[in-house]
Order: sequence, then C-alpha cells, then structure tokens
Amino acid sequence: MKTQTFTASIWQEDNWFIAQCLEVDIASQGETEEAALVNLAEALELYFESPEPSLKPVIRKFEAKISAA
Repeated sequence: MKTQTFTASIWQEDNWFIAQCLEVDIASQGETEEAALVNLAEALELYFESPEPSLKPVIRKFEAKISAA
C-alpha cells in the first residue's frame, strides 16, 4: 500500500469541523480539525480500496443454438 498526499479544505459548521478533499470529491467531519482529517483519511482509504465481492461469481461455458443469417 502506498501513501499519497492530498489537500483538504476545512471549515466549521456549528460544533463540527468538515474536511473536504480537493483532489477527490470526498468529505468527512469530526469534533476537531484533527479528527475531521483522520476521518477524511479513512474515507479516502475506503474509497480507493479494491472491491471484493461478498459472493464469488461462478464462471461457466455454455452452448446456445443461433440461426446463421
């Protein structure tokens, strides 16, 4: 796993700090600026994580009759 640097815009709304990644449209929040950045980093890690299906598909070959035109 490699590490990449991102840029975040951080602002406060009421009691929450919002951190939005400027390179990827992902945002998160936290009760402090640091917590918002930690949560944003976790959200980005999940966003870039390779998907793994919960059910493995079965791949099979089959034959079908088709009319030649």
